[in-house]
Amino acid sequence: MKKILIANRGEIAVRVIRACRDMGIASVAVYSECDRAARHVRMADEAYPIGGNPPGESYLRIDKIMDVARACGAEGIHPGYGFLSENEDFSAACRDAGIKFLGPSPEVIERMGSKTAAREVAMKVGAPVVPGTEGALGAEVSDEAIAKLAESIGYPLMVKAVAGGGGKGMRVVMSPAELSGAIRAARSEAGASFGDSAIFLERRIGKARHIEVQLLGDQHGTVLPFVERECSLQRRHQKVIEETPSAKVSPELRVRMTTAAANIARSVGYTGAGTIEFLLDEDGESFYFLEMNTRLQVEHPITEMVSGVDLVQWQIRIARGEKLTLDPARLLQPNGHAIECRIIAEDPDAGFMPSPGHISALRIPTGPGIRDDGGTESGAIVPIYYDPMISKLIAWGENREQATARMRRALSEYEVVGIKTSIPFHRWMLAQPEFVAAEFDTIYLDRLLKERQGAPFMPAGDADEEIAAIAAALSTVVRKPAVPGVQSQARGSRWTSVARAEGMRS
Repeated sequence: MKKILIANRGEIAVRVIRACRDMGIASVAVYSECDRAARHVRMADEAYPIGGNPPGESYLRIDKIMDVARACGAEGIHPGYGFLSENEDFSAACRDAGIKFLGPSPEVIERMGSKTAAREVAMKVGAPVVPGTEGALGAEVSDEAIAKLAESIGYPLMVKAVAGGGGKGMRVVMSPAELSGAIRAARSEAGASFGDSAIFLERRIGKARHIEVQLLGDQHGTVLPFVERECSLQRRHQKVIEETPSAKVSPELRVRMTTAAANIARSVGYTGAGTIEFLLDEDGESFYFLEMNTRLQVEHPITEMVSGVDLVQWQIRIARGEKLTLDPARLLQPNGHAIECRIIAEDPDAGFMPSPGHISALRIPTGPGIRDDGGTESGAIVPIYYDPMISKLIAWGENREQATARMRRALSEYEVVGIKTSIPFHRWMLAQPEFVAAEFDTIYLDRLLKERQGAPFMPAGDADEEIAAIAAALSTVVRKPAVPGVQSQARGSRWTSVARAEGMRS
């Protein structure tokens, strides 16, 4: 495999391009109108336009992406995460075109992408599942019939979309009076997000922790699990801080969870990188299968930091037909501890509203144990059309305490001028006693934010001092223009490819 197209944008596209470069593989970027001067476009060996700014006109257009792949001679396509990464039709289109899809087969994506079908797979291999309804509840199932099912499960419960993920189409229902409204809201959001309004019901596990297991599966039947990731710090079902290993998972529990995860993936012939997600009950021993993500996860860097394994490179190697040669025992023995903070273009003091706009200056922290997977740079524009995450900041340490200290230091050095970001929130979060003690669950953060009642994450005096410090520190920054062909560090042939691609617009 000598050329790979990345069917994505932003920080994950940059991440894949770097992996390709390390392996001597040519990379191909695609871009929408507003991403014409984006970092991933300028880094790739070739870049081609695929349409307008809304994802439905560009990054979700299978036909346009496949046209580019065939025209440029790409032998593989990496979907990243989001967009088409869990789309069985995209995987099938790659197979039909004789192009390697860096992920599982369309049949596996379809089966495990349905939460109800995935529950059935888990039950068949003996993995524990949360009590709930069997099968999808489509639009033809009345609210009255669903209410009877809810009574049999018991309150509180969850209404969940059958398709998709990321917390969309999910509602907590505490009593029968809330059920009808939750059904309507979940159906509407699921239909708009995934094109499928089917739902199912699941008992709500109180004070649960969200634990997930990274997997790699090759084309020869081997499935290897990695040490677990702790993803319980969530705001409205969206992960904000992740770490590995979990402070609450014992070695014995780790064996049980990773074995269950591997059995589920192996039973469907899973290939590539994937993740099995579990809920860990407050007793610290009982766990339940939640769902499977048939793609690379946003938080994959923390697993890489404690395992020393490049997951993206292994996605490529698996797609090439190579056998997994990693030591299974070593993958379950973490080397130190890693924490990830998602740096998002949003204003924490305004209800976490998105904060798109021009980044006039940017200073990224460095130093021992620090990694930043970013997709932007000084002078770039954060557009309104896509997920506002601009980078992932990762800190590694020999233990959780050192990783936390390094993350605090890195956050204090991370400066973004021109837009609001989640950095003040992360600084505040890491100082909370519950975080320090690792005593939190999936609804802890929502409870904590509700108690704050809109209090600012950075007092006005501190904010003024920080602005002055940023201005002084960045006053000598030389901003490279983010315009293709103008003082670009891109290799000579790259922008020739971009110009040539303009004729491919359809």
